[in-house]
Amino acid sequence: MRRKVLGLWLVLLVACGFIAARTNYRTDMGDFLPHSASMAQQVLAGQVNGGAASHIVLLSLSGAPMPVLATLSDTLATSLRRQPGFLDVMNGGDASFAGVQNYVWQNRYLLSPGVTAAKFSAAGLHEALESDLSVLNSELGLALGQSLPSDPTGEMLLLLNQFDNNTGPAQQNGVWAAPDGSAALLLVHTAVPGFDLDAQQQALAQITTQFASARAATPGAAAAVLQMSGPGVFAVHIRNTTKADVSRLSMLALLGAAGLLAFAYRSPRVLLLGLLPIVSGALAAIAAVSLAFGFVHGITLGFGVTLIGESLDYAIYLFTQTGRGERPGETLSRIWPTLRLGALTSIAGFCAMLFSSFTGFAQLGLFSIAGLVAAAATTRFVLPHFVPQDFFAGGADTLAQPLHVLIRHKRAGRGLLVTAFIAAIILLLLHRGGMWDGNLLNLSPISASDQRLDQTLRQDLAVPDQRYFAVFTAADEQQALQKSEALAPVLSGLVATQKLGGFDLPSTILPSRATQRAHQAALPDAATLHINFARAIAGLPFNATAFTPFFKDVETARIAPLLTRASLPPALALQYDSLLTRNGSNWVVMVPLHDVTDPAGIASVLKKSGPDFVDLNQESDRLLGNFQHQAVMLAVAGSLAILLLLWLGLHSVKRVAAVAAPLIAAVTITAAVLTLGEAKLSIFMVAGFLLIVAIGSNYCLFFERSTPGTKEYPRAVASIVLANLCTVAAYGLLSFSRIPVLHDIGLTVALGTFLSLLCGALLSTKPAP
Repeated sequence: MRRKVLGLWLVLLVACGFIAARTNYRTDMGDFLPHSASMAQQVLAGQVNGGAASHIVLLSLSGAPMPVLATLSDTLATSLRRQPGFLDVMNGGDASFAGVQNYVWQNRYLLSPGVTAAKFSAAGLHEALESDLSVLNSELGLALGQSLPSDPTGEMLLLLNQFDNNTGPAQQNGVWAAPDGSAALLLVHTAVPGFDLDAQQQALAQITTQFASARAATPGAAAAVLQMSGPGVFAVHIRNTTKADVSRLSMLALLGAAGLLAFAYRSPRVLLLGLLPIVSGALAAIAAVSLAFGFVHGITLGFGVTLIGESLDYAIYLFTQTGRGERPGETLSRIWPTLRLGALTSIAGFCAMLFSSFTGFAQLGLFSIAGLVAAAATTRFVLPHFVPQDFFAGGADTLAQPLHVLIRHKRAGRGLLVTAFIAAIILLLLHRGGMWDGNLLNLSPISASDQRLDQTLRQDLAVPDQRYFAVFTAADEQQALQKSEALAPVLSGLVATQKLGGFDLPSTILPSRATQRAHQAALPDAATLHINFARAIAGLPFNATAFTPFFKDVETARIAPLLTRASLPPALALQYDSLLTRNGSNWVVMVPLHDVTDPAGIASVLKKSGPDFVDLNQESDRLLGNFQHQAVMLAVAGSLAILLLLWLGLHSVKRVAAVAAPLIAAVTITAAVLTLGEAKLSIFMVAGFLLIVAIGSNYCLFFERSTPGTKEYPRAVASIVLANLCTVAAYGLLSFSRIPVLHDIGLTVALGTFLSLLCGALLSTKPAP
């Protein structure tokens, strides 16, 4: 039987290790969002995970005089355009707009909404030529003179106004520059979206390498400095930070736990055996999450640090409660009912997290459940076969002495605890400004300085704030484009009334097939165009032979194949795909609205036209509110599940109260401490409260089932103290993480579980016989 059990354990361990090695690990914060239910949430998830904005990298070159920076900017832009990882590189120079301008110029008669049959009649052409003549006599005449022979109707100018409806960045020395001239600015579109972190990291490395080469080749640029910002930059930084924190804190937690256990066990063999539940739990947890979700989030993996504390508890209870002369199997038989109930209560608490619509929290729940089940099973069926028969944890009693002193003076300790509990309730009731932190920026792993840099670069580069959208769906791409065309005059009306500064429609980039055919039908054949033009120039100082390019381009456009998505240059294709996306069987059009001055008025107008008006700030706030509400409900549900299991296991309301009272006190005091000085609770701290109940219930169970004065009592207390120290060490180290979710959970649980130990010792301990 022993060989079968150990063989099965090894097979499962290898299988889980194989899955873990092949798992896709991701750190995109969008994975913590819920599955999109509403149209607004679809827009929010799209912008977070893969919209056009996620391809943007903002560059700032500073540290040298502006003429030098301008040269450096041109050199860097030229070198980056040769790299395959970039769709577009813009720095304000002529080459920045070449691709878009060429597309618009070559296809102006298919794209321009100004193409009508009347415009190409003799009267229409005469009116256009008269307008051209007045411009030629102005200061803009030189610029018009270059395009007039090919575009006398001015379609190119009309289209450029449509494509560029926002104020551009400031320019100095022919390139984009900060308003104060302290930096040259570039805007880069990577070929891959921000969530493809490996490719993003390669792209950022290419930018850094090309900058170093450009700086070396530019006289006077030795002191120039490159700064980068954008979603891809942040995503790579978050991944690197998460990896570094997880690796560093996991190692420190392991070393800390190893130090405590080495002191308590004084046996290298048993110390190594204590790692088996951790290894088994971590591998099983990764495998379970990978199989269920298809990937493991970096924050979920970071949560594995907590398993060092709790998975280790089971082995600690077995090793430390083994008395002198007692066989490990006998100890396990004696403590298994309590250990099993404690494990079940923890699992019940984590089960509530499985019902979260937020993928990240559901992963955390499954990760913890699978890890604890594997750790408990390893402790129950594997460890007893390896523990030396004469083992005794001689150093554990020393660690438990301070708690024995507290228990001997528990009357005074209870008085202090009651006072602290009442004070905590008063502090919570008197807390001002709300209990919850509703600022999403405080939940971001991005530093305040990086956020400020990003905001500055966006303002200087005139990158629009994509907060407001008009959103609608269609059955197919062509219907979506036709709806987009129908929306254009509505939005133009809002611009005319100054409720809106501008907008981006997919039909501006690529008109529907019906519109393109209508444009072609409006263009006269070659013979008719020549006749109409000859009549149009009557009385005007123009020579028809000078307009040969115009006649040729109109005829080419009249019979040209219609434009499709494949016709678009890379920069416009990226923008088009961000405005028009496929969602299952439907197509979703997301129209960014710029410089909104009257959100309510725009929403009212759009409601009459069909599209939804989406405010991403409101939606993100609503999402955070839902997250907070759901987290509280799940924490309450998990706590109730724990109480139910305790009642089923203890069969006594009084005994359940003896276990629950310390947990209530610990959670209440923890919440009060975390909100001192008008501080607020984050949504992640709610998960921490649930963990306090799940972990602390194990301590309280052993206190409740152990009686002072019995020979087993000192070993039980020693095991509880040792388990608590390892847990507090693991979560305490987690509180030093730069990732808010790990920091908040670590701080909450470290404080709460330590208070659970103290409260359990004072309130759960039975009187001595």
